[in-house]
Amino acid sequence: MGPNGEEFETAAIVTTRANRKLDDIHDRMPVIVPPDAFNLWLDCANVDVETAMTLVAPASDAMLEAYEVSTAVNRTANDNPELVDRWSPSAEPVPEQKSAAQKQPAGRAKKDDGQGVLF
Repeated sequence: MGPNGEEFETAAIVTTRANRKLDDIHDRMPVIVPPDAFNLWLDCANVDVETAMTLVAPASDAMLEAYEVSTAVNRTANDNPELVDRWSPSAEPVPEQKSAAQKQPAGRAKKDDGQGVLF
Protein backbone atom coordinates (compact mmCIF):
# COMPACT_ATOMS: atom_id res chain seq x y z
CA MET A 1 0.00 0.00 0.00
CA GLY A 2 1.15 3.48 -0.78
CA PRO A 3 1.27 6.34 1.76
CA ASN A 4 -2.26 7.43 0.82
CA GLY A 5 -3.71 3.91 1.04
CA GLU A 6 -3.58 3.29 -2.69
CA GLU A 7 -2.46 -0.13 -3.94
CA PHE A 8 0.52 -0.33 -6.22
CA GLU A 9 2.38 -3.20 -7.79
CA THR A 10 6.01 -3.90 -7.07
CA ALA A 11 8.50 -6.53 -8.10
CA ALA A 12 11.70 -7.97 -6.71
CA ILE A 13 14.33 -10.27 -8.12
CA VAL A 14 15.38 -12.82 -5.53
CA THR A 15 18.89 -14.17 -6.15
CA THR A 16 20.90 -17.14 -4.98
CA ARG A 17 24.34 -18.58 -5.72
CA ALA A 18 24.92 -19.41 -9.38
CA ASN A 19 24.66 -22.94 -10.73
CA ARG A 20 27.70 -24.51 -12.43
CA LYS A 21 26.67 -23.35 -15.89
CA LEU A 22 26.37 -19.67 -14.92
CA ASP A 23 29.18 -19.55 -12.36
CA ASP A 24 31.72 -18.62 -15.06
CA ILE A 25 29.61 -15.54 -15.82
CA HIS A 26 28.58 -14.39 -12.33
CA ASP A 27 28.47 -15.79 -8.79
CA ARG A 28 24.72 -15.01 -8.37
CA MET A 29 21.62 -15.86 -10.40
CA PRO A 30 17.88 -15.20 -10.13
CA VAL A 31 15.85 -17.79 -8.26
CA ILE A 32 13.62 -19.65 -10.73
CA VAL A 33 10.59 -21.10 -8.95
CA PRO A 34 9.40 -24.25 -10.75
CA PRO A 35 5.80 -24.02 -12.03
CA ASP A 36 4.68 -26.87 -9.76
CA ALA A 37 5.85 -24.81 -6.76
CA PHE A 38 4.16 -21.49 -7.68
CA ASN A 39 1.32 -22.01 -5.19
CA LEU A 40 3.75 -22.89 -2.40
CA TRP A 41 5.85 -19.79 -3.12
CA LEU A 42 2.87 -17.44 -3.32
CA ASP A 43 0.80 -18.76 -0.39
CA CYS A 44 2.34 -16.62 2.35
CA ALA A 45 -0.77 -17.02 4.52
CA ASN A 46 -0.33 -20.80 4.87
CA VAL A 47 3.34 -21.50 4.12
CA ASP A 48 6.03 -20.69 6.67
CA VAL A 49 9.25 -18.93 5.74
CA GLU A 50 11.45 -22.00 6.21
CA THR A 51 9.34 -24.02 3.75
CA ALA A 52 9.25 -21.24 1.18
CA MET A 53 13.01 -20.72 1.49
CA THR A 54 13.64 -24.29 0.31
CA LEU A 55 12.79 -22.92 -3.15
CA VAL A 56 15.61 -20.36 -2.98
CA ALA A 57 18.19 -22.51 -4.74
CA PRO A 58 20.09 -22.48 -8.03
CA ALA A 59 18.18 -23.80 -11.05
CA SER A 60 19.42 -27.01 -12.62
CA ASP A 61 22.17 -26.61 -15.22
CA ALA A 62 19.93 -28.26 -17.84
CA MET A 63 17.24 -25.58 -17.41
CA LEU A 64 19.29 -22.67 -18.74
CA GLU A 65 21.39 -21.69 -21.73
CA ALA A 66 23.95 -18.90 -21.66
CA TYR A 67 24.38 -16.42 -24.50
CA GLU A 68 26.99 -13.76 -25.04
CA VAL A 69 25.20 -10.47 -25.61
CA SER A 70 26.61 -7.62 -27.65
CA THR A 71 27.01 -4.27 -25.93
CA ALA A 72 24.89 -2.94 -28.81
CA VAL A 73 21.84 -4.02 -26.76
CA ASN A 74 22.43 -0.97 -24.61
CA ARG A 75 20.95 1.24 -27.35
CA THR A 76 17.20 0.91 -27.93
CA ALA A 77 17.59 1.82 -31.60
CA ASN A 78 19.38 -1.49 -32.12
CA ASP A 79 16.90 -4.34 -32.59
CA ASN A 80 18.07 -7.30 -34.62
CA PRO A 81 18.74 -11.03 -34.11
CA GLU A 82 22.49 -10.57 -34.51
CA LEU A 83 22.64 -8.94 -31.06
CA VAL A 84 22.57 -12.35 -29.38
CA ASP A 85 25.09 -15.09 -30.08
CA ARG A 86 25.48 -18.39 -28.26
CA TRP A 87 27.99 -17.90 -25.42
CA SER A 88 30.97 -20.14 -24.89
CA PRO A 89 33.84 -19.68 -22.44
CA SER A 90 36.99 -18.57 -24.25
CA ALA A 91 40.60 -19.15 -23.42
CA GLU A 92 41.26 -15.44 -23.68
CA PRO A 93 40.53 -13.36 -20.57
CA VAL A 94 37.69 -10.86 -20.85
CA PRO A 95 39.04 -7.29 -20.74
CA GLU A 96 38.17 -5.56 -17.50
CA GLN A 97 35.73 -2.69 -17.63
CA LYS A 98 36.76 0.63 -16.17
CA SER A 99 35.56 1.21 -12.64
CA ALA A 100 33.45 4.26 -11.79
CA ALA A 101 36.55 5.91 -10.30
CA GLN A 102 38.45 5.45 -13.58
CA LYS A 103 35.57 6.98 -15.58
CA GLN A 104 35.37 10.11 -13.39
CA PRO A 105 37.10 13.25 -14.64
CA ALA A 106 40.35 14.15 -12.90
CA GLY A 107 39.83 15.61 -9.45
CA ARG A 108 36.46 13.89 -9.05
CA ALA A 109 37.68 10.31 -8.52
CA LYS A 110 35.51 8.22 -6.24
CA LYS A 111 36.97 5.56 -3.99
CA ASP A 112 36.01 2.07 -5.25
CA ASP A 113 33.88 0.52 -2.48
CA GLY A 114 33.49 -2.78 -4.38
CA GLN A 115 29.73 -2.28 -4.85
CA GLY A 116 29.80 -1.68 -8.59
CA VAL A 117 27.86 1.00 -10.40
CA LEU A 118 24.73 1.26 -12.49
CA PHE A 119 25.68 4.41 -14.42
